[in-house]
Amino acid sequence: MENSLAHAAERKAFEVALTAALKKAQKNDNGGYVDLVNMLQKLLGKTWPDEAYDHLRTAFGKDGKYTQFFNRIANSVDQEYMKKLFMSMVYEGIICGYRNTQKMGKKLGVHIPWTILFDPTSACNLHCTGCWASEYSRQLNLSNDDMDKLVSEANDLGIHFFVMTGGEPMTRKNDILKLAKKYSDSSFMLFTNGTLVDQAFCDGMKECGNIIFSMSIEGDEKATDARRGAGTFAKIMKAMDLLRENHLPYGTSICYTSANCEAVTSDEFYDFLINKGVLFSWYFHFMPVGKDTDLTLCPTVEQRKYMYNRIREIRGYTGGKQIYCMDFQNDGQFVGGCIAGGKYYCHINPAGDMEPCVFIHYSNANIHDKSLLECLKQPIFREYQANQPFNDNMLRPCPMLENPEKIAEIVHASGAHSTDMTDPEDVDALEAKVKPYADAWKPEADKLWASDTKRAK
Repeated sequence: MENSLAHAAERKAFEVALTAALKKAQKNDNGGYVDLVNMLQKLLGKTWPDEAYDHLRTAFGKDGKYTQFFNRIANSVDQEYMKKLFMSMVYEGIICGYRNTQKMGKKLGVHIPWTILFDPTSACNLHCTGCWASEYSRQLNLSNDDMDKLVSEANDLGIHFFVMTGGEPMTRKNDILKLAKKYSDSSFMLFTNGTLVDQAFCDGMKECGNIIFSMSIEGDEKATDARRGAGTFAKIMKAMDLLRENHLPYGTSICYTSANCEAVTSDEFYDFLINKGVLFSWYFHFMPVGKDTDLTLCPTVEQRKYMYNRIREIRGYTGGKQIYCMDFQNDGQFVGGCIAGGKYYCHINPAGDMEPCVFIHYSNANIHDKSLLECLKQPIFREYQANQPFNDNMLRPCPMLENPEKIAEIVHASGAHSTDMTDPEDVDALEAKVKPYADAWKPEADKLWASDTKRAK
């Protein structure tokens, strides 16, 4: 790991630049953002190409969309909280995390991801359609010792960015606060249904300074309650209002399906989110995981093409909306295709199985039996990495959804077993199930990719 004195000096320089940027932002001076981009370029160097930094500087032009967007953040989020979050998430988690995991990986001869998703529990207080989360009486949990060991071992490898999924992680909210408080130089993003957010947890967040929510929502009240249960939408609205009143940053997590993709990307929906204080939104393509999954919920080819264009329109440097959106499936071109399998991230379920991805339920290793480093060396990860990218077309990045023959090859070659919590799925059956979708998407994806490649040149 890098020299502690050099790290302390670099951290201080970043903190000074961040403080100055936030102060300038409160005065509607975009110069602070440009100063921060310059600092990022100095710290990250050739990690990104020079033109990427130039694009960022352009984005922060006077009265530009992203200048207004970050001014909105600066004026709505508690300054001290934002400063703590940036230091733990952006500086330690992303800047140092990416750089140090790359160095450590080369030293140890294994890919070290810069972020880890883990499920504190399988328990959930809701019973959403299509979700496998079990009843409280049948729950699985990572113990406090499990989570502490995981984060500690990850930190030793340079990993300081963690995402919690589930189940509903907020059923373990007191344990999460203890963990976040202990590891103050790491950040924790919680994917939550939002119904358990209360003032006590908001107070705990302010004390820790390194937690941020991504709240699940299906669209309007009718759509959300139809999947998550009557009254859920109202509870989510209450949580959003509470976070906004406490000046805490948060975003949303949206699974887009054939039934809702247009509704959750409409101008009216974005205006609603922005008025609620939402800063960012993760979009996840519906994944046909599990034997009894409803394949009709997969977006059609035209709908996926629509999502590809719509999300780019929304987050463009001009036009769109003052919210940052990411499309987990259609943004593969910006991260070199699939990022799972330990390349940049991996997932640990509440039973302790380390899986390539939150949507790929096969594994050779469990954190109860092996160290984190040993789990990262497991056969299925090696096979994953040997095949990445799974396709030259980054709009077909996934070894399951767009290249199902690949997930079958990987599982067979690695000898991995199914880790599905309710009904283990044979990988050959999974391949056969997904193949029609993959075959239908390929021609349109190839057209889009050819157009993108030509435009980039």
